[in-house]
Amino acid sequence: MERRQRVTVSRTKDDRFDQKLLETRRVTRVVAGGKRMSFRVVMVIGDHAGTVGIGVAKGKDVQQAIAKSLFQARKHMIKVPLVGDTIPHEIIAKHSSAQIILKPARKGHGLIAGGAARIVLSFAGVKDVTAKLLGRTPNKLTNAMATMKALEKLRALKESTPKV
Repeated sequence: MERRQRVTVSRTKDDRFDQKLLETRRVTRVVAGGKRMSFRVVMVIGDHAGTVGIGVAKGKDVQQAIAKSLFQARKHMIKVPLVGDTIPHEIIAKHSSAQIILKPARKGHGLIAGGAARIVLSFAGVKDVTAKLLGRTPNKLTNAMATMKALEKLRALKESTPKV
């Protein structure tokens, strides 16, 4: 039996980009008076048509962190060169201890990826690709950043121009 990942998507203010909360963590900072709690939020936004961004931010409460991370995601958006519903060529990228391999696939193959990479690729609008996360890190942020680096490294295939 095939497992499906349930993705809850909500629209942003301008209704152009979908957004997804990838991770929420409670982090602490030790100061003279004791420990100060805050929240770190990782958000992914995209239009499912070649534009995607990741934002990471901290705040005193979760809502403040979400607002900040959405702002960061909009600031760090990239345009992904797509060939139909897939990527133009195979690519390998690394961020920290996470490494990812993305391979283009034929039409109808589907999005074969796991975890954070699947979310980032779907928000970028890639429908047919095979992805493999290497490095064995369970950190969603690191895996998502490795996927973003791979998408940034992609180059559009040049159209062959006839020589006159």
